[in-house]
Amino acid sequence: MQTRTTITLALLIVLLSFSAAYSAPGDRYSEHFAPLPRRADSLLNPLNPPKVTLGKMLFFDPRLSRSGVISCNTCHALSTGGVDNLPTSVGHGWQIGARNAPTVFNAAVLDTQFWDGRAATVEEQAGGPILNPMEMASTEELAVETIKSIPGYVSLFKKAYKHDKEPVTFANITKAIAAFERTLLTPSRFDRYLAGKKGGLRSEEIKGLDLFVSKGCVSCHNGVGIGGNSFQRFEYGTDEGRYNVTGATADRKVFRVPSLRNIERTYPYFHDGSVWELGTAVRTMASIQLGVELTDEETALIIKFLKSLNATRLTIKLPVLPPSTDTTPKPDPLWSPLAEEVPEDSADAVGGLEPIESE
Repeated sequence: MQTRTTITLALLIVLLSFSAAYSAPGDRYSEHFAPLPRRADSLLNPLNPPKVTLGKMLFFDPRLSRSGVISCNTCHALSTGGVDNLPTSVGHGWQIGARNAPTVFNAAVLDTQFWDGRAATVEEQAGGPILNPMEMASTEELAVETIKSIPGYVSLFKKAYKHDKEPVTFANITKAIAAFERTLLTPSRFDRYLAGKKGGLRSEEIKGLDLFVSKGCVSCHNGVGIGGNSFQRFEYGTDEGRYNVTGATADRKVFRVPSLRNIERTYPYFHDGSVWELGTAVRTMASIQLGVELTDEETALIIKFLKSLNATRLTIKLPVLPPSTDTTPKPDPLWSPLAEEVPEDSADAVGGLEPIESE
């Protein structure tokens, strides 16, 4: 009997310890952070099932690119943290972009899009890569022509935009993609912790969170995105940042603060993708931005906290895309905006052209 009682008490101690390791404090740090919302809806682009379904198909469809090779998912791969895990993305004609691809996960809850904040919403962002000659290299006219040539898409657009006289427009293409992106929210154990629910953070992750706050990281990485709602000067690399958009001297080397959600999976880091190790990124930011030199132990604890920001559940089922028809524009992977200026009989008419500079 005594042995059984001893075993029972031991089990209770273990269970209590386990519960404490996944504690949730309710409103602790609520002044700095907020849990992800259940939805990221928009009054200007209300979500409905047909639109989200359509947007998901368009997100994965490479026919929106001139080459027929690149889709939104190419640079924002949903299987690898919403990024391509490259320093900078590879676009049309193997052109190399100038900046690291930000994750598409949770982008809809951020205040601005792109490293320089040149788009305010995912709706504004969605059309940029399609039209960029370095990325998908299409045009509004070509994108609409392609979609209109595919009966399966025409039918889906009529369902998604049943009140529109002309459902298939470039604006509606981007709205549909954005509607799908608005569903790409990835709750984490940190959200459970903020909400005061069980299954929150382990004790070492809480220590890392305490350091994250006390060392000053939270001054920039805060809010629902743990970043993404402010701009900060970052004297790193050659990129002039937001200055390229505004032309204001005060915006030199100023970038949007990235979200840290799923940060373990969105390597390499920084706007130029020059740092591959999360520990190096943490120490570099602490040193440059805060003037703080972290010890190895402090760095390890902060990383434990950052890893708690990974999605706890994420299932993406690949869509089956409608087939092309005889009238669907054919892929043109060798197209270049300079090709039209080169005589057809020139040796440079196909290939050998200088890469286009990023916008």
